[in-house]
Amino acid sequence: MTSKHITVLGIGNLLYSDEGVGVQVLPQIEKRLARLPVDIVEGSTDGMRLLSVIEESDYLVIIDAMNAGMKPGTIVRIEGEEIPSYFGVKMSIHQLGFQEVLFAARLLEQLPKQMVMYGVQPDSLEFGLELSPIVQGTLPRLAACVEEEVQQWLKNS
Repeated sequence: MTSKHITVLGIGNLLYSDEGVGVQVLPQIEKRLARLPVDIVEGSTDGMRLLSVIEESDYLVIIDAMNAGMKPGTIVRIEGEEIPSYFGVKMSIHQLGFQEVLFAARLLEQLPKQMVMYGVQPDSLEFGLELSPIVQGTLPRLAACVEEEVQQWLKNS
């Protein structure tokens, strides 16, 4: 069995309500994955500072708000090559920075073996520290999706 470096990365801006979902869900994910060999990283809006996180990961789950034009609270799963191209249509300052991080990792040939993103369609991007009730209600399901992804990676050692 080979060692896998699995990282769960929550990104988002906590000052704009649902934009912070990727960070807000991390405590639930930490509880679910507490006994597993997984790094949980609060990336907030760190942009290029996240390059080392990507480079050091064999398997990476990214969690964020995602404007997919769907019903608020919808969870969307995309993977691999879909991730950078999808960020191109998202309207958020920190996402442009994260798109650049992924591009830099690609240029350096340092992308993880597998990379999955779970996005949640926001209901509100207004200034505020709390998630909207709709998005708050998705957190248990979102955490379960991430746990299932990680368990699958660990099982396929």
